[in-house]
Amino acid sequence: MARRRTLYVETLIRADLDAVWRLTQEPRPHQRWDLRFTSIDYLPKESEDAEQHFRYAVRVLGLEVGGVGVSVGERVKPDGSRTSALRFSSAHPLSLIRSGAGYWRYVPTGDGVRFLTGYGYRPGWGRLGALADLPFRRLMGWGTAWSFDRLRLWLERGVTPEESLRHALADAGTRLAVCAAAWATAPTVLAAALTLGALLAPPLPSTPAARRCRRTPPDRRSSTAPATLSTLEHP
Repeated sequence: MARRRTLYVETLIRADLDAVWRLTQEPRPHQRWDLRFTSIDYLPKESEDAEQHFRYAVRVLGLEVGGVGVSVGERVKPDGSRTSALRFSSAHPLSLIRSGAGYWRYVPTGDGVRFLTGYGYRPGWGRLGALADLPFRRLMGWGTAWSFDRLRLWLERGVTPEESLRHALADAGTRLAVCAAAWATAPTVLAAALTLGALLAPPLPSTPAARRCRRTPPDRRSSTAPATLSTLEHP
C-alpha cells in the first residue's frame, strides 16, 4: 500500500472566530476561496449531531474529477478552540489521491485566530503515482497555503476570492513581463538579476501569497490530529 503523504499549513487571521468557522464550514463560501475544490455539496444528515457526508469535485483540464467525504466538527472545547476532522476518497481514474484524512483547527489568540490544517493522503496510479506525487505534493502544499491567504484577505480586508484571483493573475503577468523584457534587452547577468528580483519581490497586500503561511508545525500539539478523526468512518 502506498505511504500516506502529510502536509501542514497555518495562518493567522485577524477576524472573529465565528466568521472564520462559517467561511470554512459552509460549502458555498468554502468552494469560493479554496483552490483545491471546484464544488462541494453536503448530503442530507440523519440528525443534527450526525457526521456530515459530502461530495467534492475539482476541474482539471476541462474534466471534472470528483470524490466523496465525511466530516465532523467540534465547536466547544475547554480552551475555546474548535476542530473539524474529515476523511475523503476518490475512485475517479484521473484522481491521483485515492484516500486521505485531515483536520482543521481554530485557535483563538490575542491577535486573531490561528487557522491550521494537517492532512495526509495515499496516491493512486501505482508506481507512476509515486513518481507523479513528488511534484503533486508540492503543488498541493502551495495550493493549500495560497488558499489560506486568500481566505485571510477575504476576512481581514474584504477582498473577495474573485477579486484576489484577478490580483494574483495580474501579479503573475507583471512578473512574467519583467522577466521577458529583461532577457530580451539586458545582458545576461543583469537579466538574471532582474528575473530573481521579479520572482522574489513581495506581492501587494491585496494579492494572496502562499509564502505568508507557515508550512511546518510550531509545536507537537499543532500537528496532532484530533481524537474525533480516529472514530470517523471511512467514506
